[in-house]
Amino acid sequence: MQTLFCQRWRERRASYRPAGEIINPANLDVAPIDYHTAKQFVTTHHYSKSYPACRYRFGLFSHALSNSHWRSQGLQPELVGVAVFSVPQHPAVLTNVFPGDPNDSTELGRFVLLNETAANAETFFLARCFQELQRIGLRGVVAFADDVARPSPHGILFPGHLGIIYQSLSWAGKHATFGGRGARKTIHLFADGTTLERRTISKIRNREQGFSYACHKLINHGATTPGRDSKAWLDYWLPKLTTRINHPGCLRFSWSLDRHLVPVGPSLPYPKRFASAAAMDASRKTTPGS
Repeated sequence: MQTLFCQRWRERRASYRPAGEIINPANLDVAPIDYHTAKQFVTTHHYSKSYPACRYRFGLFSHALSNSHWRSQGLQPELVGVAVFSVPQHPAVLTNVFPGDPNDSTELGRFVLLNETAANAETFFLARCFQELQRIGLRGVVAFADDVARPSPHGILFPGHLGIIYQSLSWAGKHATFGGRGARKTIHLFADGTTLERRTISKIRNREQGFSYACHKLINHGATTPGRDSKAWLDYWLPKLTTRINHPGCLRFSWSLDRHLVPVGPSLPYPKRFASAAAMDASRKTTPGS
């Protein structure tokens, strides 16, 4: 049923619009935006409440009034969506798909549209972003969809994403290449649906740069302030505040912005089913509060 609707967000609450809606492109603009505007928008509305290491940021702007009235009155369009193209945790995320210099390609790290934005705005927005990236000199884009179910911040089970908007988007006459799943991983899930990343855990264990910020991820969910033995502190609070899940790997899609650049491997059939919630339950090692 999720394929019949387009997901939207506002203040981390998900909503859905009928996929059959039609947008008027004349009422929408896409433009680069600054770091602080993008970060505030993403952390306010995206369910993860986190912001990746960004390279490029674009905003989707809506003219609520007619273009002629908007221009005559000097009104500012409303920011209704943000796309963040980011640096992945490891260059191989890009070079496994597009061999060569990882700086030639990028990852779509966050993609958020507000709930008043009509369906089909996603493909319009992404296509315009790709045009800008191509103009800059980028050659490829990789995107991941997480289809593992998890609780939302408001207690509702969030089924995950199948990457339907990626499946629907063609670029220069070519459809997205589906490369199967990315690497398997272990995630630690808080009760509100947000995650504590493996890199964050490592910063706490080894007292690396960003240690204080990493600790506050747990403190904000009820942990005490760590003492000298941060490893013991982490070992105590991590199983109390998070659920450990063996994640099968996110669904991986890619687009070549350069006709001479071909993604590695064949394009597999697009996924149509979510990862099993039962499999997720079976992989749980601990339960928050137990």
